[in-house]
Order: sequence, then C-alpha cells, then structure tokens
Amino acid sequence: MSGAILALLVAATPVADRLKDANDAARGGDYPRAIAGYRELARSGAESGSVYWNWAQAAAARGATGEALYALLRARELEPGDRAVAREIERAREAANLDAAEIAPEPLAALGRWCRRLELARLAVVLAAVSLALHAVGRARDAASFTAAGLWTLGAALVVAALPLAASRARPTAVVLLRGAPLFDAASPTASAVGSLREGEVVPVLEPGEGFLRVEDSSGARGWARAGDVARLDQPPPAAASF
Repeated sequence: MSGAILALLVAATPVADRLKDANDAARGGDYPRAIAGYRELARSGAESGSVYWNWAQAAAARGATGEALYALLRARELEPGDRAVAREIERAREAANLDAAEIAPEPLAALGRWCRRLELARLAVVLAAVSLALHAVGRARDAASFTAAGLWTLGAALVVAALPLAASRARPTAVVLLRGAPLFDAASPTASAVGSLREGEVVPVLEPGEGFLRVEDSSGARGWARAGDVARLDQPPPAAASF
C-alpha cells in the first residue's frame, strides 16, 4: 500500500477512533506507536490540548523529556488558561533542570497567551462596534453625551487592540527535543558544530532554513539547529517530523 493511500485512509478515520487507538497504545506501553498517533492527529488538523497532553505523558514515560515539554508547551499555546497544563509544565521544567527563563525567552509570547485567554482581539472589535453605535445615536439625537461615550469607547478599543498587536511582534520559538542537540555554524550537513543545546530549552527562532533553523540559546550563542532536533511552538508539527 502506497504512503499516499495510507495517509488518505488515516485521514478518513474518525478523530475519536484515532485518539482511542493512540490512547490504547499508550496504556499498553507502546509509546512510539502512541506518540506517532498523537503526532498524526496534531499535524492533520485535530490539534487540541488533550491530544498534546496525552502526547506529553507518553513522551515522558518513554524518557523523552524535551518532546514531553514541547507537547505541553504546544498545549498551552492552544489552551492558555489550562492550569493543569501549567502545573505539568513546571514539573517537566524541573525534571529537565531548566530555569524558568530558559523556557520563556520571549516575554511578548506570554502577553500573547494572556490576550488569547481573555479574547482581547474579539473584545476590541466589540468595543469598536459599540463606539460606532454610540456615535450614530449621538448624531441622530444630537446628544453630546452619546458622542462622548462613543469617543471613550473608541479609546478603550484602541488600547485593547494594542495589546494583541504588541504580542504579535514576539519572535517564534522552538523547543530543543534532544539532549546535546548540536548547534552548527551554517545551515549545511557539512557544517561544523560550534556548541550544543540543552534538552527542553525554548530558543527563539531567528531564521528558517532548508532543514535547519537559526536559533539563539539562553547564553546568547547563535547557530543553526537541525529541524528534526527542535520543534517550533507557533505551528503544528510538520508532516515529516523526525521526533
């Protein structure tokens, strides 16, 4: 059976059944199969906090600390208000012997999660609509109080909208999946290693490359990491993930 046909058959299987198969594999101790199932669900558009939560548990049971932390941090991106995920992230961070700053190199990313949790972008749109309505009523009734209220509401909408806009300027980040993942001086298979990355560390992505990502670690060292050694947090896992 060709890979394309197999992919179509997998995609046609209901999400609930695919999740059940992955969970059954995890309960049976077949963690590689379970992780493959969770990854396939995530990359095919069935991302959810529960998929990544289960993925993290299977990865942790397998001893893949960096992958477990990736799954938890990706779950937090999708469901920033989940306190259970936040607690599990702290446990995973301590297990990886990482400082809090080593998994949060971008302060604006935290602002972005806060904005998504409170749905500030939607609130800004609602406030702008209310402002327009107040202005319309004020003009129709020649009522200065409505016009003034509309101006205040518009100001509030602009302030609220500024927060998600500022958060959008955060650099993308990626999680180091492997212990001692090498850092190269160029995006090339023949490049020389100039250092190594800590498993589970979150690093800003400075530039994408073909099969590589240019990153910066917590010490300020910059270089190219293999795309299979790190996983970006701003997008689902790729179709051909090597982890």
